[in-house]
Amino acid sequence: QVQLVESGGGLVQAGGSLRLSCAASGRSFSSYAMGWFRQAPGTVREFVAAISWSGGPTYYADSVKGRFTISRDNAKNTVYLQMNSLKPEDTALYYCAAGRPMSPFNYYDLSQYPYWGQGTQVTVSS
Repeated sequence: QVQLVESGGGLVQAGGSLRLSCAASGRSFSSYAMGWFRQAPGTVREFVAAISWSGGPTYYADSVKGRFTISRDNAKNTVYLQMNSLKPEDTALYYCAAGRPMSPFNYYDLSQYPYWGQGTQVTVSS
């Protein structure tokens, strides 16, 4: 089992940047695929980005491709989401999630991730 705690959210103007962090506790963090999802009020939770257990393959939603970068540091049990060129439509509660990659593993599907953090709020003003 793994516990996840997000941090780094806040209020930023459009065009600005934020870096979210997700600290994991528990064993075998390096064996988990990690994802970031977000949920705005009145909408469903949606995929943002994911990274394989090794930090090799990464995956992005079309809406954030080229602006957001996911990375991980397995020595620190932490996954990051660098968000640049933020837009008001990026405003949401951002969640970190962990899943054990089994074949096939759909990185884009939130049901593949049994472990979730509490979320960190990102608000982008226009």
